[in-house]
Amino acid sequence: MRKQTNLGTHPVLAAILLASSIAFSVVRPAPPQTSQNASKPMPAPAWQGSQVNRLSRRAEMYYEGAWGVGELRVKATESGELIRFNYRVLDPGKAVVLNDKKAEPELVDSQAGVKLEVPQMEKVGKLRQSSTPKVGMTYWMAFSNPTRAVQRGHRVDVIIGQFRAYGLVVE
Repeated sequence: MRKQTNLGTHPVLAAILLASSIAFSVVRPAPPQTSQNASKPMPAPAWQGSQVNRLSRRAEMYYEGAWGVGELRVKATESGELIRFNYRVLDPGKAVVLNDKKAEPELVDSQAGVKLEVPQMEKVGKLRQSSTPKVGMTYWMAFSNPTRAVQRGHRVDVIIGQFRAYGLVVE
């Protein structure tokens, strides 16, 4: 005859059972996304936080090691007429490429089929920072989006000279 196990007498089994029930109760599958218009992207569900838009750790390590920058972000302004690209400098020697005045930055959105440029303002100049990079400083540049073709949720590529950042999500 087999003896029945009482979880009260086996604290290890009780702990494993409790831990697995907590782990499985937190994980929920994403709701199915159906769209009436297949050409429009579905907005992210409200329960998904900004962590969805972050780069993978492997991509972060690549940009840190190869280009000396981190915390790459692409954000649309409230009006949507400007798209702002930010990055934090970790190694000024490697990041100097991103601040090169001779390099013409481009933001490419394959989904919308557009290529945006940094506008030249009459009294201000280019809407970008091009000073010598310093460790820990966050730098930015703004791309003109007059038709509002690039929208939140789109994946875009930022190209500055030899620098390439692929698949950044517009916040």
